[in-house]
Formats: sequence, C-alpha cells, structure tokens
Amino acid sequence: MKQPLLVTCLFLLGALSAVAQDSKFPFRRSTYIKVNPTTLINELDISIEQELSEKLSLEIGVSGIYTDYPDYILSKKIDIGQKKPDISTEQFVDGRGLGFRAGLRWYLFSARDGLYRAMGTYFEPVLLYKKVFYPNQDVDINDNKYKRSATKDVYGFQILLGRQITKDKIIFDPYVGLGIRTKVYRYQNFTENNGATQSNDGRLVSVLPSIQLGIKIGLKL
Repeated sequence: MKQPLLVTCLFLLGALSAVAQDSKFPFRRSTYIKVNPTTLINELDISIEQELSEKLSLEIGVSGIYTDYPDYILSKKIDIGQKKPDISTEQFVDGRGLGFRAGLRWYLFSARDGLYRAMGTYFEPVLLYKKVFYPNQDVDINDNKYKRSATKDVYGFQILLGRQITKDKIIFDPYVGLGIRTKVYRYQNFTENNGATQSNDGRLVSVLPSIQLGIKIGLKL
C-alpha cells in the first residue's frame, strides 16, 4: 500500500501546485454536492467536488456507516480460501462507523459551454479510510459475563474512470474503477478451556482487490 499512496500524494501535490501557479482563471470556480444511492444498503455517502481549473477538480467525501452486513457476506459467506475474522453476525449487522476519501479528478474530455467545467470523461485516483466499531456482545462462561468487542480499519486506493453529465443544475456521475483495500480487524473473544476462561485477542489483516461500479447524483451550488 505504501507505494501507491506515495505516488498518489505526489500527484495531488504536483497538480495543486500547478493550479496555484496559474493565476488566470477565466471562469468562476463552482462547487458540486452529490450523494451516492448505490451505497445506501449500508452507508450514506456524501461528496463535494470543487473546481480548481478547467481540467482539474478536488473531490472530498464522507460516509456514515449504519451496518457492515455487506462485509459479513464478503468476508464470511464467500469462501475463497481467505482467513475469516472471529466476529459474530450480529456484530457485523449492527456495526457503525465513518468513512473519508479524497480524490483529484482530471477531466480528459470536458465540455466548454461557459457554464460548467466539471463535465465529461474523467480519471480520478482516490485515497480512502474507514473505521467501523462493532457493538460489544455479552458471553456467559462459568456463570460469569464477558464482553466480546471488535473494530475494523479500512485503507484503500482506487482508480476511477467516469463521465459526469449535467442537465441544468442536476449532476449525474456514473463511474467504474479498480482498487485495492486493506482491512485490519481487531477483536477480543472469550472461550472456556478446561473449566477456565480464556481471553483471545485477535488481529486479522486482509488485502484484496476491489471493483467499483456506481453513480452519484447531485446539484451545482
């Protein structure tokens, strides 16, 4: 993960530096706010896109996670030989968290109508981070109660290709992409071993490729 993160950071810094050195902006930089209905099964994803130049824009997003059930399906129900975190179904279903991402869009083919610049086909490298907190779960062992606990950190890098379309002030932003995600699960469980209670502190790191496919819908502010 370190190399793609470093390359993306250098790319972001270089592009922003080039924009800062260019004092000629023949247009008023606009802002766009969007939601992603394709993620509503488990989170509310909101993003803001800010134009930097005729070809570049910065997109920042935040998501509120209200269930982690899709990850339960991917990590425990689909068996491709991967290790599985010792987290219960109920903990996955009731998982809550936040996500953050940032990307720099380069519009390869953009419309030049004098009103909208963030239009057309774009290429976008994206960095993302998510934190999920799973609820504690009571476990009875030898007439004593213990609490199972767990968390998850997600680090990701994505390359998106999309085409942003505008109609009046409404934005349609379909996209596809490929990426890689590292999931770090941490959990504490309790089991009975020869009449004694044993605490098991676990840590599981999962690195897998990911595919992105969706559409964002929004408004020009």
